[in-house]
Amino acid sequence: MTDLSDSSTASGRTSQTPAGKPGPRLPFGGILLVVAYVALLCSPLVVAGLMRPRTQQSFLWELGKSFALVGVVVLVLQFVLAARLRGTTRHFGLDAVLRFHRGMAILAVVLIALHPVLLALGGGGWSLLTSVRMPWYIWLGKTALLLLVIQALAALLRRTVRLSFETWRGLHNQALVILALVLLHSWVAGTDLRHRPMQALWLGLFTAAVSIYAYHKLCVPWQGRRRAYRVSDVQRETHNTWSLTLKPPQGTHRFPFLPGQFHFVSLYRGDRYDGEEHPFTISSGPLEHNVLRSTIKASGDFTSTVGNTRPGDRVRVQGPFGRFSHLLHPEETDLVFIAGGIGITPLMSMLRYMRDTDADLRVLLLYGNRTEEDIVFGEELEAMARLPASRLKVVHVLSNAALGWDGERGYIDQECILRHCGEEVSRKAFYICGPPPMMDLVSRALRSLGVPADGLHSERFSL
Repeated sequence: MTDLSDSSTASGRTSQTPAGKPGPRLPFGGILLVVAYVALLCSPLVVAGLMRPRTQQSFLWELGKSFALVGVVVLVLQFVLAARLRGTTRHFGLDAVLRFHRGMAILAVVLIALHPVLLALGGGGWSLLTSVRMPWYIWLGKTALLLLVIQALAALLRRTVRLSFETWRGLHNQALVILALVLLHSWVAGTDLRHRPMQALWLGLFTAAVSIYAYHKLCVPWQGRRRAYRVSDVQRETHNTWSLTLKPPQGTHRFPFLPGQFHFVSLYRGDRYDGEEHPFTISSGPLEHNVLRSTIKASGDFTSTVGNTRPGDRVRVQGPFGRFSHLLHPEETDLVFIAGGIGITPLMSMLRYMRDTDADLRVLLLYGNRTEEDIVFGEELEAMARLPASRLKVVHVLSNAALGWDGERGYIDQECILRHCGEEVSRKAFYICGPPPMMDLVSRALRSLGVPADGLHSERFSL
């Protein structure tokens, strides 16, 4: 990540920035990446057209072949999208890249599934689909399609059928097998691949995919384990929430990050989750000396074991990722943070950074939880709000408050937002983090109140 000098807020007051800040995106960097992606998708069609400008086959036959060529390139580029390459994530954010990755996976399945259907309609006959007496390379193609459909359904229906993370990850890791089957099938069956330029393009694309896969799955984990962090402290925040403090190897420095970013963490504790990778927000401030801290709520099979972590446990860390940070929008000085549950963590990182830099920003925090016992960082938030120069106001909203609670009750809805933001709500910048239903409810309320799209900031990330 590139280093930037200190920046100034819109109020004219200079604020200290963490080293390594990614800063504004290049004006045309994202556009160039999109153009390159589209060009690669079209490249096999262009090469095939140049090598074979005329054809005796039917339109449906040629369309089926074209669908296969483009579908395979989409499949190859999935390895690039999933590899967390900084060249893509710094422009779009990893959450957006992975949402695009999932959408393109569906497109690849559709294109490749239509390939045999169109060939059959275009003159190949339905025996192409129904006959068991087929050459081995046709069966390779059918097997690859079946595995691809299973993988896509597992991703789409994972939460509906309650598929475990381990099972989903195992199915997802079949990608290299699918790629090998597709390469063999297309190399033998594809008439367009009899031309040297197409062969060179095909081998180049597949070699790049395998290389990126090896880098992502082998090189990065090996480097992370070789430079493993250590757990220095395990602190219980609430009845079901813990903060893990991590320190880099002795004599080294942790990576720089922006307040609000997240990282991937793999704990080596000798249990069933040993080395399993999970994304967590960095809840510490960037100016805290040489430590990383993640605050984790027990909400699943793995996270329920976080309390078993002990000081001294080794940790592989990869990061930072994400573009959910107020530092990327220095023109905004009147901020509203809306958090639900453990969604407070990226906002807490921002608030800690503001405190440590005496930032001249007005912040209203609307923090929703079920009960008072679920509030994370409650005492620290109140201490921040009481600082002499603080412009922070904290409002807790409880959906299942006890009888003695004298604060806000219910949910952070349109009425609650108006009550605390006033009529000038459309002039404020909103940062939202929490459970997806809560984020959807708040986003709809803010749009109905006239808040422009560039004034709404959120990040949705899940594997």
